[in-house]
Amino acid sequence: MADSPYPQLKKTHTMAHAGRPWRDVKPPPSAPVWAIIQGFGSYWALVAAIELGIFDELQRAGSNQAATLADRLGVSCDHLRHLLDALVTFGFLDQLDNIYALTETAERYLCTDGPASMAALVAVAPGPHDNWTGLADTIRNGRVRTPIEDDSAAFYAPLVTATFATQLRAASRLGAALGWSRRPAMRVLDLGAGRAPWAIAALTQSSGSTAVVNDLPGVVELAEQSLADNDLTARCELRPGDFHEIEIEARQYDVVVLGHVCRTEGEERATALLARAAAALVPGGQLVLADYFADNDRKHNPFGVQMGLTMLASTRRGGMLTHHQVHGWLSAVGLESIRLMEPIGFNQVYVASAARQRSQERMQT
Repeated sequence: MADSPYPQLKKTHTMAHAGRPWRDVKPPPSAPVWAIIQGFGSYWALVAAIELGIFDELQRAGSNQAATLADRLGVSCDHLRHLLDALVTFGFLDQLDNIYALTETAERYLCTDGPASMAALVAVAPGPHDNWTGLADTIRNGRVRTPIEDDSAAFYAPLVTATFATQLRAASRLGAALGWSRRPAMRVLDLGAGRAPWAIAALTQSSGSTAVVNDLPGVVELAEQSLADNDLTARCELRPGDFHEIEIEARQYDVVVLGHVCRTEGEERATALLARAAAALVPGGQLVLADYFADNDRKHNPFGVQMGLTMLASTRRGGMLTHHQVHGWLSAVGLESIRLMEPIGFNQVYVASAARQRSQERMQT
């Protein structure tokens, strides 16, 4: 052992007690592995709780014992109690003397009519569930078992409905920060609009503004409904179709929105889409690109990294978007004054402007 780079170990310092000689003396705990294993059950427990109506029933009837709640829901009391106790450990319910009550987190996010309800989002956010059980094959073969592009409208229709409230809050706060209320008569282009939360926020804040709202057939009709609900139909043109193929007028729009669409496209199609969006801006116009981004090292923002994996699991081309990557794309299409904003938590938005000197080029033509 004289020439060994490692210190002399006692016979009791086996790997079982101390780990490998070049590692820490104490082996790491297995808790991170168990957290992932139990995460599978935790997700399905939450799906079941929403499907059974537990949160909505506690909101309607108030705090209750398991037996009373089971009677109201028409389920097995013993089985329900196990689920309720699990929800307590998640922080969604409180329990005192066998009385269960909603926490503020559940009231806000898990009740159907909560102010920032995510109840409808829980079941659809991961994408088709079977794709996760086949993830190893996807990585092995480089092909997704059931890509959402096979029936885009069927997947996106419930997703855009589930995310509408959150995205409307993000869009409204971003608009307030950008001063849309001080910019009347804007012309807005909302590509891949879903239920059009970004167009709605812009038109609500900016008097006299109009919007072109685009999404696939089967989804754009949901945007039409949302616009009607907000009395904005007369100020909008619906333009159904693939945003890579529809007609887009050059240099006509003050604001172009790409809301949570680039991460599904892959680099080649995403950069082509950004080029189309940038070409549509008037000089000084703003491109708004909202998405979930990973840090440049791909390890400090778990949410952005894991969202990239979700795209890999369920789309043909999608994946992770890093800040370096997106900033580079925006610069490459000639956009300036690039800044990153976060109007609400976990919802980051790049805002970039078309060069103002293009106004001289426009006058010369």
